[in-house]
Amino acid sequence: MKEVIVADPTGFCFGVKRAIDGITQALAEEDDVWSIGMPIHNAQEVARLSAMGLKVAEGVEDIPNGARVLIRAHGESRAVLRELQDRGARVVDMTCPFVRRAQDHADRLSAEGFDVVLLGDARHPEIRAIMGCVDGPLEVVADVQDAEKLSRRRRMALISQTTQQEECLIAVAAALVKKAEELYVCNTVCRATVERQDAVRGLAGKVDGVLVVGGRDSANTARLRDIAVANGMDVLWIDNIDEMNGGWLEGKNQIGIVAGASTPQWLITEVCSKIARM
Repeated sequence: MKEVIVADPTGFCFGVKRAIDGITQALAEEDDVWSIGMPIHNAQEVARLSAMGLKVAEGVEDIPNGARVLIRAHGESRAVLRELQDRGARVVDMTCPFVRRAQDHADRLSAEGFDVVLLGDARHPEIRAIMGCVDGPLEVVADVQDAEKLSRRRRMALISQTTQQEECLIAVAAALVKKAEELYVCNTVCRATVERQDAVRGLAGKVDGVLVVGGRDSANTARLRDIAVANGMDVLWIDNIDEMNGGWLEGKNQIGIVAGASTPQWLITEVCSKIARM
């Protein structure tokens, strides 16, 4: 009999749960609710919401005038919000408060004359939304190597994507100290993210392998995988239960399960049930 150890916390984080609750309430009030891009990085949960009436658009131009539009937890740029207003959209703003805090820091520090440096993935919707709050000089760095390539500036402000590792933020800040006369560092890493990352580290030495459950495009899930690998754990990253590999489970008596912030609790339960059957 295999022992399953589910890391704590798992399931939706506060910001994702808030967004899902907002969508569910909006769908209870009318048939069509729109989202610009996937509201969360979990295909199964988006499929469930789509069956209830959620419509996912690629951009504002795909949304009918006057439609009810959900702003996902990742937030949106000021330009997108203005365009929605011009089209008469009825906006339900579910931007995560921790993301909003990063946006506010970026806006304020840029207005105060700092060159803003964002630590994160330039393609991620959260980073794009924060970029859309900055009018002045702006750089996006993915790691210390990117930070070391920046030219020297008089005033720099460092702001992190909420799903980054604090260790990476500290290392990038140390690199930027050499690049600026004045450096302002904002620790905008979400505490729920830190707790999940610490929970993964806590499994080291206690399990024979770790199942990471979450969407392939989820930044925070990818970091959980990276942390598990860095701590010497045998890792299998799955998006759904069909990807579970009986061969990987063979010979493992203690299985750890960790999940991204967009992974629903029902999917984690399904994974545990399938392990029990296998």
